[in-house]
Amino acid sequence: MSASTSTPRHVLRWFAVAALAIAAGVAGIAGAAGAGQRSALPVLGALPPLDGAVTWLNAAPLGASALRGKVVLVDFWTYSCINCIRTLPYLRAWAQRYRDQGLVVVGVHTPEFAFEEDLANVNKAVARFGIDYPVAVDSDRRIWNAFRNDAWPVFYIADARGRVRARLAGEGNYAEAERIIQALLAEAGKAGASQPLAAPLPAPGGAGEQAAPDPANLRSGETYVGYAQAAGFAGGRLRRDVAFDYARADVGLNAWSLAGNWTVGPERARLNGAGGGIAYRFSARDLHLVLGPGSGGKPVRFQVSIDGRPPGPDAGSDIDAAGNGVIGATRLYQLVRQSGAVRPRLFEIRFLDAGAQAFAFTFG
Repeated sequence: MSASTSTPRHVLRWFAVAALAIAAGVAGIAGAAGAGQRSALPVLGALPPLDGAVTWLNAAPLGASALRGKVVLVDFWTYSCINCIRTLPYLRAWAQRYRDQGLVVVGVHTPEFAFEEDLANVNKAVARFGIDYPVAVDSDRRIWNAFRNDAWPVFYIADARGRVRARLAGEGNYAEAERIIQALLAEAGKAGASQPLAAPLPAPGGAGEQAAPDPANLRSGETYVGYAQAAGFAGGRLRRDVAFDYARADVGLNAWSLAGNWTVGPERARLNGAGGGIAYRFSARDLHLVLGPGSGGKPVRFQVSIDGRPPGPDAGSDIDAAGNGVIGATRLYQLVRQSGAVRPRLFEIRFLDAGAQAFAFTFG
């Protein structure tokens, strides 16, 4: 997303903040075959302590003693972030492949939206995504602040001496990230890492929203519905924190509008009566929308259309071919996955019940 320097951001494609960690490090990794042989990766500083989590999932709190002698990959993520979600198949695969060689993968779940602070929501997400490595629930942002982090997702990879050797933001270039893991394991002389480095894992793939994006055809960007960061609204102006009857407006590419009676807050818009909807003209293979149910978690039924018709083979994983779906939890919903050639389409969603909450569109 486009954001000011003070605003945390989601990162679609991979870049290295410490460019040497990739450019010089990967160049020297091929020579790091012998046990204890130092790689060319730079030292970026000490790994900050993982103190201050609200709680830990899948493990007891991991302090310095528990991580001593381990290669550590710390992943900052939040569960409704599509860029974070698409990294999860790789993180699960690395955790499994290298656990016995001395790698510890730690997910630090730092929320963007208020609903992501809810521990019950985080627990459901960890179970839904099949995450079995340790997760520090960082709802108070204490770990985020200790790392001076500013984006999701970000990997910090530390060596067995507790020194950060790479900081990688975004998704993609997974082979290079795995080479860094292998090099640091070899540098530490871990069992199984003393031979020439193995080929990186084949892409583990992922179903639904965990599947890799289609960047070659991506022409739409993350779009917030709440007024604090809203952009591209085509229905005049958003009325802040008051119920208002919005009329469906014509929308050009990457513009959106509301229909029905909505109350738009800083993070989300809430539908006050059944029958309202949202329209968005987008150009991407996938369209996702972060949605929440009604008061008290009451499910909300909805119907999706594409260019005025049921989505059919272009239905996302959270709806059927007729466009029917249900909001049962506050999370990201995949509503469109174009099955043929990607082209601009008009997406419309109509909510059959009151109470729906809409937060942000993302694409892939």
